[in-house]
Amino acid sequence: MKENISINLKNAGSFISSEEVLALAQQSVRHLESLSAGTGAGSDFTGWLSFHEDIVRQIDRIEKTAKHLRSVSDTTVVIGIGGSYLGAKAVIEGLSHTFSHLQKSKHHDILFAGQNICEDYMSDLLEILEERNYSVIVISKSGTTTEPAIAFRIIRDHLERKVGKAQAADRIIAVTDSSKGALKTLADLNGYDTFVIPDNIGGRYSVLTPVGLLPIAVAGLNISSLVKGAQAMADVARKNKNAAANPSLMYAAARNLLLQTGRPVEILVGFTPKLHYFSEWWKQLYGESEGKEGKGIFPASVDFTTDLHSLGQYIQEGQRILFETMISIRNPKRKMTIPQEHDDSDQLNYLAGKRLSEVNHSAETGTILAHNDGNIPVLRIEVPELDEFYMGELIYFFELACAVSGYILDVNPFDQPGVEAYKKNMFALLNKPGFEEAGKKLKEKLK
Repeated sequence: MKENISINLKNAGSFISSEEVLALAQQSVRHLESLSAGTGAGSDFTGWLSFHEDIVRQIDRIEKTAKHLRSVSDTTVVIGIGGSYLGAKAVIEGLSHTFSHLQKSKHHDILFAGQNICEDYMSDLLEILEERNYSVIVISKSGTTTEPAIAFRIIRDHLERKVGKAQAADRIIAVTDSSKGALKTLADLNGYDTFVIPDNIGGRYSVLTPVGLLPIAVAGLNISSLVKGAQAMADVARKNKNAAANPSLMYAAARNLLLQTGRPVEILVGFTPKLHYFSEWWKQLYGESEGKEGKGIFPASVDFTTDLHSLGQYIQEGQRILFETMISIRNPKRKMTIPQEHDDSDQLNYLAGKRLSEVNHSAETGTILAHNDGNIPVLRIEVPELDEFYMGELIYFFELACAVSGYILDVNPFDQPGVEAYKKNMFALLNKPGFEEAGKKLKEKLK
């Protein structure tokens, strides 16, 4: 039986007491209860709490569809923005070979589009796709979100001209609403296979639905194990009223207590580049969930040891406005030792025979000690290894802690009203029908 990920608060003990953390975590059991009962703010969007139980029935179909896409193409373009791509990219980047795109063995490439409106990016992507035998997964609840809708229009046109409309339809999968919306209408009209985005799950909580699982399966990863990891963490945390044994409650409590000490910035730290896009997913999860009504902790991230040679200086000696949450991976998948050199010109023979992971773990411990000395609290999430099971645990752990943390802050962790502000201005500036008057006002303002 696999052990679970855990949280270590030892290196925050000089800043917040264990008694304070436990007290707030125990008080927050009521937030777990309101989540489960559907009585809290945003309760219409809490389907992710138990969706991993429903998804088991869909895994065979998801894997069959993934196998089909891999059989008819060598590349799949995933079109989506925000939660419609970040979760999948986080898992794929975290668990795939670092240089998979350069491996000589047969490999299915996953590329992303619709997460920006950059003309150079899209032009470069089409240049690559011209030489590829590719498929498309387009992810959008409505089908009218500007960035992915533009990308899908361009890529669909390119694919239909490249292989013909009938063959293109066999290579396009739409993940969208069950019954309405522009993308659902387009899928029905053209005969695209579809998967449903559940009505009761928002984008940033959707990685363990077909939104994330289909691209992850196409990448060749084990989605059954990913879901089992989420189930294991749900068993540990979802209904566990013993706060001391509930890592999600303890994390939510600790970070909010650190906010109360005048630290409004949290930095997620990984000591492997494989966690880079996991941090990007985490930033969206916490930024959109908490950043409203003038409240919330600002989520940032760094990749150590790389960023110790850039942002490390600020963290060590800059303004004391931040705390760190480190994801500590105990066991790497691969093994590499440092060789002995006869002349020792680089003076590294003291490391000869040691594994790189031992050096990396020493760097991690040394960083924690240095940052503690520099008056920086450090929360530590301990993970036995980076595989599908533990990635599933991490995802559910952070999702549940995020929901509880939002309730501690007394905000709705499931809406994102501020996301619409830039869109209205953009539509007005582009003369979208219905926005003409707003456009005039904005253009006057810009003079």
